Amino acid sequence: MQSFQFQIPNLFPLQLQFCIFLSLTFPMMATPPHCIPNHSGPVTPSTPLLTFLERLQETALQTFGPINFDAKLYVDLPLKFDLSTTEQAFDSLPRSRSGAASVKELETLLEKYFDGAGDDLIYVEPVDFVAEPKGFLPKVENQEVRKWALEVHSLWKNLSGRVSDSVKERPDQHTLLFLRDPVIIPGSRFRELYYWDSYWVIRGLLVSKMYNTAKAIVTNLISLVEKYGFVPNGARAYYTNRSQPPLLSSMVHELYKTTKDDGFVKRSLPALLREYHFWNSGMHKVTIQDSKAHRHTLSRYYAMWNKPRPESSTIDKEFASKLPDDTEREIFYREVASAAESGWDFSTRWMRNSSDLTSLAATFVIPVDLNAFLLKMELDIAFLAKVAGDKDTAEHFLEASCARKRAFSSVFWNEEKGQWLDCWISYSSTCKDGWEAWEQNQNVFASNFIPLWIALFHSDREVEKVVRSLETSGLLCAAGIATSLTNSGQQWDFPNGWAPLQHMIIEGLARSGSVKAKLVAETIAARWLRTNYISYKKTGVMHEKYDVEQCGEYGGGGEYQPQTGFGWTNGVVLALLEEFGWPHDRKLDCEAQ
Repeated sequence: MQSFQFQIPNLFPLQLQFCIFLSLTFPMMATPPHCIPNHSGPVTPSTPLLTFLERLQETALQTFGPINFDAKLYVDLPLKFDLSTTEQAFDSLPRSRSGAASVKELETLLEKYFDGAGDDLIYVEPVDFVAEPKGFLPKVENQEVRKWALEVHSLWKNLSGRVSDSVKERPDQHTLLFLRDPVIIPGSRFRELYYWDSYWVIRGLLVSKMYNTAKAIVTNLISLVEKYGFVPNGARAYYTNRSQPPLLSSMVHELYKTTKDDGFVKRSLPALLREYHFWNSGMHKVTIQDSKAHRHTLSRYYAMWNKPRPESSTIDKEFASKLPDDTEREIFYREVASAAESGWDFSTRWMRNSSDLTSLAATFVIPVDLNAFLLKMELDIAFLAKVAGDKDTAEHFLEASCARKRAFSSVFWNEEKGQWLDCWISYSSTCKDGWEAWEQNQNVFASNFIPLWIALFHSDREVEKVVRSLETSGLLCAAGIATSLTNSGQQWDFPNGWAPLQHMIIEGLARSGSVKAKLVAETIAARWLRTNYISYKKTGVMHEKYDVEQCGEYGGGGEYQPQTGFGWTNGVVLALLEEFGWPHDRKLDCEAQ
């Protein structure tokens, strides 16, 4: 019998060639959908300290009032004395019928029994910080931009710290989690290490040649995986009920590309495998069938929590008070925490009714971006396992990436729109506690374009179609990419633009191989850099988010006041300047858009 050889054009990436081979050799099997209960998932136990601090938070709101009230402040307070002594003093406060104490007496108690929020994170200057690193941003010709970039680079010193030894010695008096190595925090009210923020912090640190600081962050995150089985949302006890978008493998990969440290890769691999299991098992795992009855195993956000978030307990309770019973409130609390796990807290992307936060239904969404991150994790682990000499693991994860890539074609891709769309899954009445069907969410979000960040999606035909779709989507604005087209008042909606979304889409376009895509990427990057620069010149700080309708204006909305600092914003500015530079004759004012 004559042998058959399938020839694959060289224009496809090697991984894509392997996926095409697998799809021809091992066709998808048609099997029934997997049925799993949605709101009977695990719940992480709280702690006595958190229970007490939530009571303190409630009393503070009643006493000080809602104006400029930040619920998170009170669950970040370290105790000066043991919990029993502190709680006894708190319970002794005279209160009105509404639960309020006198302002003076509560202020006195706070001063006597608590340290300040953030006092258990001690300032430490990064060991590898240099005021002007050798070879810093060689493509930046404009001296004004270079001066600004060096000021942004210097902000790493402001955001650097290490966890106090008192946290290790008396963990029952702190909600901050102990980490051995120094950290870079986002800034302002975010006084702890955060998970997905750290990827863009690391990208900026690599531009700043601060390799030791970057490696310390990854080492800390790995230690959290070793303790919890996943990376929590942030390094606080109240964040251990959920994770955030999984980018740890991307951090390890970026560090390896820069440092070529094989030993670090080998030490990191067990944690990456453990995290991968977390995202691809239990309540995060969802199995559905496509229109051809082919089965796909994908992932969703699902928090291990069904109570008010401690850091926002008073806010969550207020919304939940509109619901009719305890069961509905528990469902709402899990959906709130699951939406927070997405990093998009909050957005109409997760809401059945765009004007009602109690309609959050994040666990009923199979998100495009989460599955893109997991596809990247599979490719990263395959690469890193090969570096570590583990051929079997490398091959296994390459096969896993091919399976998920097929799902992108048959589940997420929308040919008419030229975008990858989230999928809503519906609860079944015939398959007990299971999934009956799924449908694509036709609304436009920046996340619809995140797969461009993955090299597997860089075929010429696909990229050109997606670029045309992006240009006509309504998301491209004067100062960057809008998060959605809906002005809901939520912070992950229009008109806000966020640094990580800009970066992933820009980098995906720039590295796609398409000349047109690269031009679009450079245009968006220039707009984003310009608005960051103008805003910095006006306010003297870097911001968490920006209003992309108005050049030089920072964003708003959501459940807290706009924050400054700001870790991932700084990292993206430096990464974009490294990639694109800034010509000496390119204007910086908003009129140059």
